[in-house]
Amino acid sequence: MTFSIAATDGQGRFGIAVSSSSPAVAARCAHLRDGVGAVSSQNITDPRLGHALLDRLQAGHSAQEAIGAVVRESPAVDYRQLVVLDAKGGSAVFSGGHTLGVFGEGSSRNSVAAGNLLAHPGVAQALCDAFEATSGELEVRLMAALRAAEAAGGEAGPVRSAGLSVVSGHGWRDTDLRVDWHEDPIAELEQLLQVWLPQRQDYVIRGLDPASSVGYGVAGDER
Repeated sequence: MTFSIAATDGQGRFGIAVSSSSPAVAARCAHLRDGVGAVSSQNITDPRLGHALLDRLQAGHSAQEAIGAVVRESPAVDYRQLVVLDAKGGSAVFSGGHTLGVFGEGSSRNSVAAGNLLAHPGVAQALCDAFEATSGELEVRLMAALRAAEAAGGEAGPVRSAGLSVVSGHGWRDTDLRVDWHEDPIAELEQLLQVWLPQRQDYVIRGLDPASSVGYGVAGDER
C-alpha cells in the first residue's frame, strides 16, 4: 500500500519521501539516523525493523548485510518490504513473499526505492529517475520523485497520506513534514514544503544557537 524513496545528496544529508493509501504512513515507515543512513519498513509494516536496520548500519554493516541479518532474524519477514540506503551510498531492497499486489524496486547512484500495490512495477524506478534528474535541495528532489511516481501511476488506488523527512547531522530531523488522510496528499505536501523550506535554517539555528537566531515573529518577541 506504499511507495517510497530513500536518498542522499552525497554531502551527509539523508532523506525519505513516502506515500500510501493508508493513514500516517511516514510515522510508521520512515527511519533516519544522522551519519548512518535511511530506511523504509513498509508493506505490512513493522516499524521495529526500521530501528533494527539502522542499528546494523551504525554497527558498520552495509545495506545488503543489514537487510540479510534482519531478514534472517525476523519471523514474519515474508510480510515485509524493506528499503535501505547506507552512509556510503550502498542500497538494498527486500520484498517478502506476501508483499501486496504488484510490487517493484528502483535504484540510482544516490537513491533506492520500492513499492507495493503499484499500478505497475516501473513506478519504483520512476522515483529514482526523477530524483537524479532534479537539482537543488534534497527535499526538492525527493518531492519531485513523489510527483513522478504519482504521474507514472502510483498506487493501484488513491493515496491518502504522504511524508518527507531529512536529517543533516544536527541531531534531529531538520525537515519532517506529514500529510494524513487527505484527498491529494502529495500536492498538499508540496505546498507545505514550499512554506517550510525558507524557514528551515532559522529553526536549525534556534536549536543550535538560540541567542543568534532571527526573531520568531510572534507576539511577545521584542527582538
